[in-house]
Amino acid sequence: MKLTVNNCPFLRIAHVLKGKKKNCGTRRIYLDHGATTPLQDKVKEAMLPYLGKQYGNPSSFYKQGVEAKQAIDAVREKVGEILNVHANEVLFTSGGTESDNLALLGFARANQKKGRHIITTAIEHHAVLGPAKQLEKEGFEITYLEPSEGGFVSTEQVKQALREDTILVSVIYANNEIGTIQPIAEIGNVVQKFRQKNEKDFPVMHTDACQATSYLPLDHKVLHVDMMTINGSKMYGPKGVGVLTVRRGLRIEPLVFGGSQERGRRAGTENVAGIVGLGKALELSQKKQHTEGVRQQVLRDCLVKEIFETIPHTVLNGARENRLPNNANISFLGIEGEAVLLYLDHAGVAVSTGSACSSQSLNPSHVITALGYNHERAHSSIRFTLGKSTTKKEIDYVLQVLPEIVEKLRSLSPITH
Repeated sequence: MKLTVNNCPFLRIAHVLKGKKKNCGTRRIYLDHGATTPLQDKVKEAMLPYLGKQYGNPSSFYKQGVEAKQAIDAVREKVGEILNVHANEVLFTSGGTESDNLALLGFARANQKKGRHIITTAIEHHAVLGPAKQLEKEGFEITYLEPSEGGFVSTEQVKQALREDTILVSVIYANNEIGTIQPIAEIGNVVQKFRQKNEKDFPVMHTDACQATSYLPLDHKVLHVDMMTINGSKMYGPKGVGVLTVRRGLRIEPLVFGGSQERGRRAGTENVAGIVGLGKALELSQKKQHTEGVRQQVLRDCLVKEIFETIPHTVLNGARENRLPNNANISFLGIEGEAVLLYLDHAGVAVSTGSACSSQSLNPSHVITALGYNHERAHSSIRFTLGKSTTKKEIDYVLQVLPEIVEKLRSLSPITH
């Protein structure tokens, strides 16, 4: 269905806002760090030489090329050290989406003679769910574990789903929409024990850790994972670069052909500046991880508490505990989340929502509906994700403008009436 001003409530709001005076102040408050994060100055500084004088192709054997390759090798070592894997197990990609696609499509296609059953969850990022749907078309059987109302899958669910022909288990570490943290170490241990008991090399464990890098442990040995996805743009690094770790001995069929880069698993001239930036961002993300997480959680809890006290008919999506310290996903019942987003943007506040009018789709958040909630609750959701730059003053401003916005929208909403 084509969306128009007449059939899309939040387009009507946007149409109304067009005629209003724009927010004339310079205030911009960014509460969408779950979508992307700003580039840190130290990361930018590390990247700059490779955007200028050090422009060599890492595949070349002369001085400029050798220097570029040395830079990549140094980052590979650094990433391996932080994640507790061998440097040769670190594969650089164009971002989290490609890494997830390679983990599912590349691994499944390369190992389909060993089995054609894969386990994942109903609340994965679309970068996992999309490849899973494609593999179903190719004859693979996918088990989608349903989460609890709080947004968690359990080790018992994984145990029950494992079969002799299971080759891969992929469970997101921290959910990108509601922030709930899955028991990856316990699930990984279950997968590891299953293959040891059956004296097989399969199944293997993959986790999408894009949202986790600034807040949670990434040690592969502790988490019992065989593959992990991380993304530069989610940890104050550059966009367009990511990592997929692949345990030595595992076969991966490339998705991109044309060269022998990344040990033959991903063709194409490496993004040297991006890789250097990712390495620096990952290194910095490990510093003050705990103290910064605590600071953001205090601000997040303040935001949630005041919203519940000042705005009636609001609910938190996902459990209060075991969620990322910067994440608050709240439904303002009776109104469209996109309308709240547009009004907040007009007031100088950037947030996100589960369904996007700009995507030409009226589908609600698949994560919130997977928790068992109806489409109304899913459509009325707003995700607030705080970051390193978030201050108490900014939270106070949001709490100042948000109640009036919700009240105004509810007075206009046919759902409320």
